[in-house]
Amino acid sequence: MLFAAATDCQPTSLHDMMSFDAMGLEENLLRGIYAYGFEKPSAVQQRGIVPFCKGLDVIQQAQSGTGKTATFCSGILQQLDYN
Repeated sequence: MLFAAATDCQPTSLHDMMSFDAMGLEENLLRGIYAYGFEKPSAVQQRGIVPFCKGLDVIQQAQSGTGKTATFCSGILQQLDYN
């Protein structure tokens, strides 16, 4: 399955989302993610961050502690214009 290119997050396939680096996130956001101790995205994050960054509607349901809030926050922070 391929994703259409977006202006911010640009992975080329589902396999590319196995790391935060491959999601096309801003450098400062990546530093923050790694500073908080995240090493690799959870299943929820792999499926949710890029569509959220593209402005798509994302509905996720999972157990507590699976990374839903981090998915939401990453998507919001990626879309902010800091200039």
